[in-house]
Amino acid sequence: MMPMAVPAQAGAPIIGRWDLTVQGTNRAYPSWVEVYLSGHRTLVGNFVAGGGSARPISKVTYDNGTVHLSLPPQWEAEPNDVQVTATLAGDRLTGTIVQPNGEKHRFTGVRAPTLRRTAAPVWGKEVVLFGGTDMNAWEPLPGGESQWKVIGGLLTNTRSGANLATKQKFTDFTLHLEFRVPKGGNSGIYLRGRHEVQVEDSPLGEPSSTHLGGVYGFLAPNDQAHKGAGVWQTFDITLVGRRVTVVLNGKTIIADQTIPGITGGALDSNEGEPGPLYLQGDHTAVEYRNIRITPVVGSPK
Repeated sequence: MMPMAVPAQAGAPIIGRWDLTVQGTNRAYPSWVEVYLSGHRTLVGNFVAGGGSARPISKVTYDNGTVHLSLPPQWEAEPNDVQVTATLAGDRLTGTIVQPNGEKHRFTGVRAPTLRRTAAPVWGKEVVLFGGTDMNAWEPLPGGESQWKVIGGLLTNTRSGANLATKQKFTDFTLHLEFRVPKGGNSGIYLRGRHEVQVEDSPLGEPSSTHLGGVYGFLAPNDQAHKGAGVWQTFDITLVGRRVTVVLNGKTIIADQTIPGITGGALDSNEGEPGPLYLQGDHTAVEYRNIRITPVVGSPK
């Protein structure tokens, strides 16, 4: 019996994860796309825009260096699909995103790094990022007026305003912090400024990647461990390469799982580079305290 021919799509070079930089109407913003094979011949995937969460791609076509993606709208007001057309040359994508409102945004993309570590981490000295007295380790990000203050020993965002980032950048680390959200409150912790761990007053029920402790749009907690609004809660988060462990209130809810790519609201798509810790302040009031980080020393191996 002759062996079955492998369909061309099975080896399509577009398969993989791609970090995109998009030139929007007023600014450049990061984006991300993943394409993979379903069965023998169907390409499918996921897409992260400048905001929101990962969304499925409804159709992927690839032919002789040209790729086209169609994906449903998410937070956009218009009902039209997002259309992405690009040319692949080597490991570089160049193309255009047509938004549901008709705006056209040019982009470039590179294949995302694997970030696989081949050696065990060597932990350095703990760094206190907030100990209750000052905000010297932090700076507000552009995009709004900062509402962050130290009030009664707490790092407090009094109302919706600017996001807050550390001046120092980190690669691999373990992070400890405590937080308190009001009823209906919403914030987030961005690891390396690119991967959001959700902070919010989540509803009870089946955990979701967009609920407290989830890696937004990608990784859902394996159980509910939150205590509700208005009480202090604790995160211990370890990030090594793409692998993340999230412990909420002493319970491991994400155990050594791989973060596929950037989440909506990322500062950039340069996943192989160090980045700051940033706290989302553009949603609601929130309080943080006792923020400590222990970085891995040396270059990742």
